[in-house]
Amino acid sequence: MVAKKPLTREKRQQELAEHLELNPLCTDEELAQYFGVSIPTIRLDRMTLGIPELRQRLRTVAQGVFGKVRSLAESELVGELLDLELGKGGLSVLSILPEMVLARTKVARGHFLFAQANSLAVAVIDADLVLTGSARIRYKRPVYLHERVVAKAVVKAQRGITYLVSVYSKVDAEMVFKGQFVVSALDRRVPREA
Repeated sequence: MVAKKPLTREKRQQELAEHLELNPLCTDEELAQYFGVSIPTIRLDRMTLGIPELRQRLRTVAQGVFGKVRSLAESELVGELLDLELGKGGLSVLSILPEMVLARTKVARGHFLFAQANSLAVAVIDADLVLTGSARIRYKRPVYLHERVVAKAVVKAQRGITYLVSVYSKVDAEMVFKGQFVVSALDRRVPREA
């Protein structure tokens, strides 16, 4: 982000509201840098405008979108769902927390990136039961503590009940993970009791 010249409080608050409308994933730190003010000033501006913190903004968006998902329960999705078009694609964000990283290096454990991508690939399929058949993945660079990973899933092809879903995960504009998932939409069958 490029720092802006100083604005009046009213003008800054107006531009802050517009900026967050277009970029809802911006942190207070990024906004402070963008507007050339302190983080407490941004927090005060948000409070004045009634704009919640990033985590609450994500939760609000996710609650509105998650109602479309058939293949997973909300607790089974890794990350926060931001957008979903069943049968076409979706978008999720995962904030890397201390319990997700290696203690010494603060690098995110790979299974969290895989889980975010895999659960998003399953969520975009319009069926009650979707299972992953195979995955071809590449880790492009390490992801560190407190980074936000935005994953985008795109349904590339469908043959019968089988789908090819590509997932691209980025931190800011940099690719950190990509995967090709072959998933199948199956009939839901009640398991027989033993």
